[in-house]
This record gives sequence, structure tokens and C-alpha cells, in this order.
Amino acid sequence: MKLLLIEDNLELAHWLVQLLREQAFVVDHVADGAAADQLLRQGRYDVVLLDLNLPLLSGKGVLRRIRERQDAVAVIVLTATASLDQKVQCLEIGADDYLVKPIEVRELVARIQALMRRQMPGRANLLSCGDLHYDLRTRQFECAGVELALPPRERTLLETLMRHTGEAVSRQALVQSLFGVDEDASADAIDLYVHRLRKKLEASRATIVTLRGVGWLLRARST
Repeated sequence: MKLLLIEDNLELAHWLVQLLREQAFVVDHVADGAAADQLLRQGRYDVVLLDLNLPLLSGKGVLRRIRERQDAVAVIVLTATASLDQKVQCLEIGADDYLVKPIEVRELVARIQALMRRQMPGRANLLSCGDLHYDLRTRQFECAGVELALPPRERTLLETLMRHTGEAVSRQALVQSLFGVDEDASADAIDLYVHRLRKKLEASRATIVTLRGVGWLLRARST
């Protein structure tokens, strides 16, 4: 899952990025609204964590532009202001949630996960493909009744494929999901992670299929 943190307090941002990455999120960070707006026009994010008091373009300005171009990305406002009027205004502009600083990371992670579940109606908290299951609450995989522990990159890749089971996911979409803007992804990085996942899923009824020139999809094996 890929997050964009928009926060001009660099000390707070550094702390949040570290803690969120420890939770296996891919996190990009920018410190002003103009840079955030440009990045959001170019990239794909699952959740935006948005401070309001930003230089160059305010947080509300960023939020308005997101919704004006009909971008449905989930947005959680992070602010030191507990004003009810401001909270209502942000929600009316298009925020999905509103958290008052100081931030409790456990609560933030729970709210991120809740937003992701809300974007997948009808699927409850469990995604399944064959005997492979993914719990949206705990972000844990289970294969044939046994927990499947994965390194962060492989975990993010399989999570992305699970969210689009039966649908083709392009190389570019996977690169954007797995890597931050400050990270260099080699040309064969995705192929390497797919290869590793396939080996770990050999005994599973779920398989990753290559669609040449299109991407990859996760589906149940034919019986």
C-alpha cells in the first residue's frame, strides 16, 4: 500500500515515515502543497496524509484540486487544529477522515486500513484467491491454512495483485505501488519479485499469470 505524506514539519515527517515504513507501507514525503499537487497528478497513491498549514499551496488547496480533477484517492487530514468548523469544512471539501495532532501511529494505521476496506465494498475484511487469503485488518496472508510471511516488497506486490484478483495489473502500476519517488527501480525488479512469489505459491491454488505486453494477474489455478 502506497502513501503520500504532505507535511512541512520535517522532524515530524521523518518520524512518521520511519514508523509507517516499519508497518510495511511504501511512503513518499513532500513538504509543500505545490510539490504535492504535482506529485499527485503524476503518481498513484492509496492514501494521502495531508497537513493543512503548508507553504506555497495550503492543504485545503491541495484537497480542492484533488477533488476538482475527480481523483478518488483517500485523504486523511492531519492537523493541530481541533476546530469543529475546520473539520466540517475539510470533510465538505472532500477529506475522508480528520486526525488531530499529536498523532498516535496505531490509530493512524487503523484509520488507513478502514479507508481501504471502505473502498472495497462487499468484500468484508478478507480477500481470497483459491486457498490464498489476505486479511485487510491485520494485513497478513494465509496460504492453505498457514501464515505466509513475506519481505516488504513481495508483500506489497502480492497485496496489490490480491486487490485486483482476476484483473491485469501493469508493470508501471506495480512499480508505482512498490517504490517511492526517491527510489530507483531496476528494469527487472518486478520480474524478480514475481519470480520469488511464484516459488512461494507453488503449492497454492493461487497463481500469478504473465500477460505479455500487459502485466500480471492473480487467479485460482484451473482444476
